[in-house]
Amino acid sequence: MGLMGIGAFAEACRLSPKALRLYDELGLLTPARVDPVTGYRRYAPEQLEQARLVAWLRRLGMPLARIRYVGSLEAGAAAVEIRAFWAEVEATATARRDLAVFLIDHLSRKDSAMSPTTEPLGIRYAALSDTGLVRESNQDTAYAGARLLAVADGYGNRGAPASAAAVDALKQLEGERAAAGELLAVLEDAVDRAGRAVRGAAGTGASEGVAGTTLTAMLWTGSQLALVHIGDSRVYLLRGGELFQITHDHTVVQSMIDEGRLTPAEAASHPQRSLLVRALGEGADATPELRLRDARLGDRYLLCSDGLSAVVPGGEIHRVLAGAGGPEQAVRALIALANGSGGPDNISAVVADVHEFQR
Repeated sequence: MGLMGIGAFAEACRLSPKALRLYDELGLLTPARVDPVTGYRRYAPEQLEQARLVAWLRRLGMPLARIRYVGSLEAGAAAVEIRAFWAEVEATATARRDLAVFLIDHLSRKDSAMSPTTEPLGIRYAALSDTGLVRESNQDTAYAGARLLAVADGYGNRGAPASAAAVDALKQLEGERAAAGELLAVLEDAVDRAGRAVRGAAGTGASEGVAGTTLTAMLWTGSQLALVHIGDSRVYLLRGGELFQITHDHTVVQSMIDEGRLTPAEAASHPQRSLLVRALGEGADATPELRLRDARLGDRYLLCSDGLSAVVPGGEIHRVLAGAGGPEQAVRALIALANGSGGPDNISAVVADVHEFQR
C-alpha cells in the first residue's frame, strides 16, 4: 500500500486533519512525506499504530509533551508510563471526589429545608496511647478535647515529634467558632498549619531521614462532626448497634483492593500493607479527605491508629464499643486487646459518645 493522504489517514486513525497538522508542528507525528510545493502531507500505513496510540492517549487526557515521551519508548516501558499516568489521574479524581462530597454535604446543610432541627448535643470523650509490646518508643499521639478529637501515627526517625506537631497545630480549633460557610476554609487552613508544623518537627537534614505522620481528626460543631483524614489511621462509628468504618485507608494495598488487584484477605499479609500514599511530611501527598457527618444521640465514635485496627478483628472492636462502659473504659479495653494480640505497634484510641447537652 502506498502513502495515504491526510484525509484518509485521519479517518483511519480517528484523528482530525487539524490535529494531525498540529502534531506534525509539535514533532509528535511527522508525516512520511510533505509535498515541497503544496505542503500536502502524506502518511505511511505503518504510522497508523502510532497515530492510534496518540489518539487513545489524548482520550485519556494525557498532555502532549508526555505523549511525545511515551511515543519514544519501547512497548513495555510505554505501558509502565501509561500506568503511572493513570495512577496520578485516579489520585487526583479521588481528591476531587472527596472535596465534592464535602461541598455537597456542606451546601445541603445550608438549605434550611434540608436541615431538620435537632436537639442540642454534646460529647463525652477519652483518649489513650500506648507504646505496645515491641516498639521501644511511642510515635503515636492521641488527643480528645471539648471540640477536637485526633489521632496521629508518626513514622521515621522523627515520627514522635511529627505526630505531636500535627495534633498541636490542630488544637487551635478548640478555641475557634467557625461559621458554617467558613468551615471548609478553616479545616484546610488547619491542615496547612499541621503540614508546616510536621515539616519543621521532622527536620530537613540528611541525618534525620524521612519522617512524617498520618492525621485523622474530627471537629465537633455542636450537631455535626467535620472529619479530616490523611493516611491509615481510622474512624469507626457505632450507630444503632452496627459498626461502620467511615474513613478510607490511604495505602498502597487499599489502592490495589480498590482496583481489584488484591483481596482484603491478601492485603492483611501483604509486605507493603503499611506503605502510605498520603501523609503529612516532606514530599508526601497531604491531600486531606474531608467529610461532614450529622451526629445522632447515642452515636459512639472511635479514632485509632493502625496499631489497633491492624491486629484486633472488627468483631472484637465492635464488642468493646457496644459494651456498657464509658469512653475511658472503652479505650483501655481496646488497647488491652491490641497488646493481647502481641502489641507489635504503637496503639492509640480516642472514643467519643454523643449525648444530650446539659446546660
